[in-house]
Amino acid sequence: MNFTEFITEQKNTHMTHIEDKVLYGGVKGTREAIFALRSLRDMLGGTHEGKISVKWDGAPAIFAGIDPRDGKFFVAKKGIFNKSPKVYKSDSDIDSDTSGDLSVKLKLALKHFPSLGIKGVVQGDLLFTKGDVKTETIKGSKYVTFHPNTLVYAVPADTDMATDIKNAEIGVVWHTEYIGNSFETMRASYGVNVAEFNKSTKVWSQDAILRDMTKLTLSKEDTDEVNSYLSTAGKIFNSIAATTLKELESNPALAQTIEQYNNVHVRRGEVISNTTAHVNGLIRFITSRHEAEINKAKTAKGKDTRTLKMKQELKFFSTTNKKNLKLMFDLQKVIVLAKLKLINILSRLSQNKTFLKTKRGFRVTGQEGYVAIDTLGGDAVKIVDRMEFSFANFNPSILKGWDKPTRT
Repeated sequence: MNFTEFITEQKNTHMTHIEDKVLYGGVKGTREAIFALRSLRDMLGGTHEGKISVKWDGAPAIFAGIDPRDGKFFVAKKGIFNKSPKVYKSDSDIDSDTSGDLSVKLKLALKHFPSLGIKGVVQGDLLFTKGDVKTETIKGSKYVTFHPNTLVYAVPADTDMATDIKNAEIGVVWHTEYIGNSFETMRASYGVNVAEFNKSTKVWSQDAILRDMTKLTLSKEDTDEVNSYLSTAGKIFNSIAATTLKELESNPALAQTIEQYNNVHVRRGEVISNTTAHVNGLIRFITSRHEAEINKAKTAKGKDTRTLKMKQELKFFSTTNKKNLKLMFDLQKVIVLAKLKLINILSRLSQNKTFLKTKRGFRVTGQEGYVAIDTLGGDAVKIVDRMEFSFANFNPSILKGWDKPTRT
């Protein structure tokens, strides 16, 4: 099974973490998550064709290209896929819908992106505009930096890349192209090759593809470790009652509640160690939310209705099913361990430094994550170290690039 069979998204506006396919994908989605990790293992081992891209931490997401309705160039936010597509073809279009720093960035994009000669429609993330680029000394070394979101990107100041960044008016990384005769029918194809674009000194235009894959060949020890995780994942998967996964798949609201509880631990930077305790904590979490709603009810009828809703949801957490839920969390843990091993291998190819900014200075960190792209179907799976990047994203002590008064 290749990545095309693992995940197909008509629009690249959201990509699920691979371990959360266990919550939302049912039996089929869970099986596909395991197979996707196998495919990635084989890709890094040189036995499966595919591409790896770096998941840049830019902001905001931006679309650009030719409007198929009238042949005019546009830039857009995610509103491009609204029922009535929202695209900007003039400064006045941008002024009517945005303000502050976002408006300035979109206008610069509209001014400079046409020079790239983009054909069709592409999606990317803005990395900087002229005023965002700084020269800073971090841990004794001089860098050219930009800080679009959570991560600070740092390029050694004495390199050609640093010079190009300082000379540019705007920086962007492209990751997805769209094919179709209308915005409504366009489908995403992951991976953009900027070598096909025109060169422009005003735009630091990058794609996210890792090209020097020779350093990524898995050693025997790496392969054995990943294989061990995948073997364990397969055994746990075969032990989970299919009815448990099917019920979650048919009840996405319940799956979302479980993900929200998991994210409580991510925000705290806590690794789930005892999955039995995790299931019990989840039940308390759900119960307390329902009890809060019951207490808000003004009438006896309202309280009875909300009490019934609580009892219906908690049926899923019967004594028998708690065993299956524990196994489900065990499976998520093993998938994460395999994922983290693969992330560590991918991190060997980092071309620039990434830091987190705090009030006390800079802290070294890894890339946001990676995306594995199937070269046949063009689809992808997101691979992110949530204990590293997602924790930093939630952590208020980590200063964000958008933490400034002009950013709206």
